[in-house]
Formats: sequence, structure tokens, C-alpha cells
Amino acid sequence: MLSMLYQFFDSFSFLVLSAMGLAIIFGMMGIINLAHGEFMMMGAYITTLMATAGVPLPISILCAMAGVGIWGFILDRLIMKHLYERTLDSVVATYGISMIMQQGTQLIFGSALAGVSTPFSSIVVGSDKFSIYRILLFIISLALLILVFLFFNKTTFGLHARATMQKEDIAASLGINSNRMYAFTFAIGSALAGLAGGLYAPTMTISPTFGDNFMMQSFVTVIVGGTNPLAGTLLSGGLLGAVNSFVAAYFGTFMGRISLLIVAILFIRICSSGFSGLLEKVKMRRRSV
Repeated sequence: MLSMLYQFFDSFSFLVLSAMGLAIIFGMMGIINLAHGEFMMMGAYITTLMATAGVPLPISILCAMAGVGIWGFILDRLIMKHLYERTLDSVVATYGISMIMQQGTQLIFGSALAGVSTPFSSIVVGSDKFSIYRILLFIISLALLILVFLFFNKTTFGLHARATMQKEDIAASLGINSNRMYAFTFAIGSALAGLAGGLYAPTMTISPTFGDNFMMQSFVTVIVGGTNPLAGTLLSGGLLGAVNSFVAAYFGTFMGRISLLIVAILFIRICSSGFSGLLEKVKMRRRSV
């Protein structure tokens, strides 16, 4: 029982942390960021390089978050601002960015980078061993959901960002600079990708293909969650994390990943707009009653 609960914590944190930045960019801007994995890879490289240079790991992770956020802001001002409301074009552009980042990293740092060891030790309960760091990642994922919720619901920026997402023309008529909102939203989504990459840097091999470990799971989480980057990601991460942990415990990691795809296909077949659409339907029914 403890082993399966631990597996759920691990799966949930993995899905939420890897998908949060992608969900915000997609939910707020409607942009499908195919360079999301490379943003995570960039965060992992910054974290690893700083940590091996003697900088404490928490500070290295925060610097990775800031660095990738700045990189996302620069990309938005140079490229993405020309692709708002052009979803298919943004897919092509971000795919090109991902290739450039991956190959550029390969040329500069080679095929692999010496990593840092996973901090903390493990807890042994009976015959089971549980990593304290992975338990910490679960706590961080919950804290991140709460902080992002408060940021987008309790701050002026969050109010303006949500207004821009829902009714851009009306928001603009009230004096909200939509381009600025989009730029900072893309930067925040990029920063969260960098944070996820930095957090998982001590647990994985650091290479230019680092982001490939996250892409399938993060996109499946966003698809099942829908356009609401907070509630959708929370519910999607919970459902998919439970499915993955149960299947992986009995049939192995590979079958756990396959189960994510199967559940996503079935769920989208039943509810095409994901958990976000399901929540909207529930709200509409309550209002009508």
C-alpha cells in the first residue's frame, strides 16, 4: 500500500511539474509550445552547471527558473508575438526553436553532461525504500499549484491576464496591454518549465534529449486537463497519476505510460474539452438550477 501511494506521489508530481508551464501557455495564449521539453532541458543544464560549480542546489534551481523565464520573454518578443492567434504557425515555430536549442546544446556541451547526485537519502520501511527527494517533489508540486492559483486569482496581473484570455478586445478597451500580458505569460510558462527541469536534474541523465523524457506525459496531461491551467492540471495530474501508478506497479513502467495514452484517448472521447470543459458544464448546470 505504501509503495503504491509513493508511486502515486511520484507520478503526480512528475505530471504536474512537467505540464504546468505548458498548460499556462496553452490555456492563456492558445499556443502549443513544442519547445517545452527543450525549455526543461535548459533549466536542467543551468542547474547542473551551477551546482557543479559549487552553487547550492536550491539557488541553482531558482537561477534556472529565472534564466529560462528570461529566455522565454526574449523569444516572445522576437518570434512569438508575431504568432498570436496563429496556432498552427506557432507549432511550426516552436518545433524549429526546439531543434535549434537541442542541436545547439549538442554542439556546445556534447552528448552528455556530468550530473549532480540526488540530494537527501532514502527512507526504508520494511522491504521498501522511498526517496526523500521525490517525496519533496510531491510537496513542491502541491505548493506550486497553490502559488500559481493565488498569483492568477489574487493579483492585478492575474486579473488582467485572465481578462485578456477571456475577452481580449474588451480588456484592451479598458486599457490592458494584451501584448504585454502575453509576453509575461509566456515568460512565466517558460520559467515553470525551467523550474521543472531544474528540479528533475539530479534524478536523470543530463543530455540534449533531456526534455524528451517529459514531452509525452506533459502533453497528455494538458490535453486531458483542458484550457484551465490550474484546476485542469490538478485533476488531470490526479487521474493520470493514479492510473500510471496502479498500472506501473503491476505491469511495469512501459505499460504505465501506455495506460496514460489509453486513458487520455478515452477521456477526450467522452469529454472533448477535458476536465476544464467538464467543470464549465457543472458550473452552468448549477447556475441554471
